[in-house]
Parts: sequence; structure tokens; C-alpha cells
Amino acid sequence: MNTMSPVAELPEATETATHATPDAQPSASAAQAPAPEADAHADVPAEAAQSPRALLKHLQQQFVAFRNCLPLAIGIDKQVLARLPGLNRKTMRAALGIHTGSMRYLRAMEKATVRYDLDGNPGAEVTDTHRLHAKELLQERFKKEADRKKAERDAAAQVEADRKRQEKLQQLASKFAKR
Repeated sequence: MNTMSPVAELPEATETATHATPDAQPSASAAQAPAPEADAHADVPAEAAQSPRALLKHLQQQFVAFRNCLPLAIGIDKQVLARLPGLNRKTMRAALGIHTGSMRYLRAMEKATVRYDLDGNPGAEVTDTHRLHAKELLQERFKKEADRKKAERDAAAQVEADRKRQEKLQQLASKFAKR
């Protein structure tokens, strides 16, 4: 079963995909010796090998299943590693987590009947358990978002009530100060 944890949504992923992190800089010794990721597969940019979001962007550009947000075949990580053997497994798993936790992917999984390989070829069926899991994750996310918005509305209403109360007090104070 693919991990479907709500890690991030794709719109946010694309916004931060181009930002390099300070710890993503190669060391001086790494500059002397070629990186194994670069030697293993020339199609993977160096930044994609270091950042899960950049890797996800690369996977979306290269593979139909990621680009079209199709339900991924179980074991898709092995297919990705077979095609891009130099990938760091931890980075790849993080990229898969971002992808499978996105709203778009979860919505696709909720309605899906078939899983797909990297090229978009149909494979095994999506089980009811996996569809239900996607639906539950979506419901949790919608509930959290609704709760967050309600809390924002309540806080804004409280701020407005406090402002009006202060305004009334100032009016009363100015009215009695004139006498």
C-alpha cells in the first residue's frame, strides 16, 4: 500500500520547488568526486536528487502517471528506482509522500478503480480499503480546514467586538468629560 499521509499539496510543492536549502549545498569533497546520482542517470538534475519537491517536479515532467495524477501501482518506488537508479531512496520516498498526500491524488484515489504504472498503463485494481482510506484522509483534511476557518472567523469576530466595546467606552468617556 502506498503511503497516503497528508504531507503537502501540490500547489504548495511547486511554489517552493526552486528554493535551495542551505544544507543542500555539496561539500568541498563532493565537488571533487562526481556524485553517484549524477553518474547513475544523467536525466535526473542535481537539484532533484537533493530536494523531494524538485524530484517530484522532475517525476511529473518525465512520467505520465505522476503528471496526470493517476493512482500509482503498488511498488511504484521500485519502478522509479529501476528507471532512475541513482536516486536517493529517502528523497524519493519523501517525494512520493508529497505526491500521494496531495488533494489531487487523494481525490483521484477516492474514485479510482485501476492503478497505473509510470507510463500510464493500467495494472491492478484499487481496493475498497484504499479508496476508503483516501476518502477518510480527505474528510480529515476538510474538517481541519473548516475548523481552522471557523477559528479565524471567531477570532475576527472577537477582535471586532473588542473594537466596538472600546469605541463605545471612548464615546462615553468623551461625553462625560465634556460636562
